[in-house]
Amino acid sequence: MTRTIVVAGKGGVGKTAISALLVDTLSKKGVVLAIDADPSTNLNAALGVPLKETVGRVREDMSEYIKKGSMSPTVSKQDYLDTKIREALVEAPKFDLLAMGRPEGPGCYCASNQMLRMSMAKLSKSYPYMVVDSEAGMEHISRQTTQEIDFMLVVSDPTMRGLTAAARMKDLIKEMRTKVGKIGLAVNRVRNGLPQELKKAIDEYSLELVAAIPEDMELADLEIKGKAIVELPADSPLRKGVEQIISKFGL
Repeated sequence: MTRTIVVAGKGGVGKTAISALLVDTLSKKGVVLAIDADPSTNLNAALGVPLKETVGRVREDMSEYIKKGSMSPTVSKQDYLDTKIREALVEAPKFDLLAMGRPEGPGCYCASNQMLRMSMAKLSKSYPYMVVDSEAGMEHISRQTTQEIDFMLVVSDPTMRGLTAAARMKDLIKEMRTKVGKIGLAVNRVRNGLPQELKKAIDEYSLELVAAIPEDMELADLEIKGKAIVELPADSPLRKGVEQIISKFGL
């Protein structure tokens, strides 16, 4: 049974770095399907692997084939999509990566979106873990590749504005049809511990804090050099924070 972890939050809070280390750490327990749901597609660089194709491109190509009537009559649309999505996978020794790319546009063929969800559901069943690095905001949840999410990690920076955004996100998640098992908060780039004002806000917003992650200067150094985030050493603050998240979620 696949255990799904979605990493959400507003832009610029470190979702991709945390997602990459979740993939890297969980891959020691079993093969991980990493989903880059952010149109900017940065997760591959954080993981240190190349990017091949995106699901968005596969969907657009299929929609065009359908409109032009150029689909082969001997291959079903679902089989075509299943094959192309597997071809788009970036395979690494302990994880596979799939980049979603651009979301569907207003002229997108709706049936292809439903078939895409079916293809993704079949694909995810082959993995014990799936980690989704989401785009900023909550629009992606309605397009989610799975109807059930075991763990939703909402990432915030150590600001009141960030916590307010995280609280709104938590409320939106609860209003959606997608079933979410557990929602946890990670406050990233914390300096000298969480201020009392932020601790109070976390309590008032009824957010469950699973990690307060110190600012990691080694991460900044890797990013300056253009290196993969998974090259962080075992004792780095960010790695330790991710290990704490995994422990709190019971993974």
